[in-house]
Amino acid sequence: MGAQWKAKHKEAAANAKGRIFGKLSKEIMIAARSGADPDMNPRLRLVVEQAKKASMPKDTLERAIKKGAGLTGEVVNYERTLYEGFAPHQVPLIVECLTDNVNRTVAEIRVLFRKGQLGSSGSVSWDFDHVGMIEAAPAGDADPEMAAIEAGAQDFEAADDGATLFITEPTDLDAVCKALPEFGFTVQSAQLGYRPKNPVSLSGAELEEVEAFLEAIDAHDDVQNVYVGLAG
Repeated sequence: MGAQWKAKHKEAAANAKGRIFGKLSKEIMIAARSGADPDMNPRLRLVVEQAKKASMPKDTLERAIKKGAGLTGEVVNYERTLYEGFAPHQVPLIVECLTDNVNRTVAEIRVLFRKGQLGSSGSVSWDFDHVGMIEAAPAGDADPEMAAIEAGAQDFEAADDGATLFITEPTDLDAVCKALPEFGFTVQSAQLGYRPKNPVSLSGAELEEVEAFLEAIDAHDDVQNVYVGLAG
């Protein structure tokens, strides 16, 4: 499960699809604060590509851009917050939220952590590396190892649907995104995130318990990403 946990089969469910669009809309609105033109705003361009990959309707996408850029007269006031702690069986995780009400969110996150343990800032992050994560699809027989070396990525690993996840230094994220197409890869998404240093291995009932806990966390409207130290 590596750098970023994803709920099993959540792409197939209509309600989960709505959650994905909601999370992407928030990211688009935050990115669009720096300008509504994706060609002039690298961060917005990457989130827009991610939204297109998720099949977000065009009108939903355009509305989020206009709202974030202040073109609709509405005020976008989201704050990014991180929560650290443990899932059952001492599996470390970092939960990233975007919220317009921090007090509400922390209260609700605390409830969701009842079967785990909510920690203080820094209690878990030391066991993760802060990295850039780029998911890219190969064209033909493009070599991910060669692409990683030439584009300046630190590492790479297999991702879903035949794609490759390239790991970069946070400061190199945009440069590697721009370089990968030269080596036969189409960037599908890119973001800063957290990669576990010492992932925990679980199986059977213990793994099912942790996955149920993570699904409940991920389903919360304010949760953008869940990074978990779980192997496999």
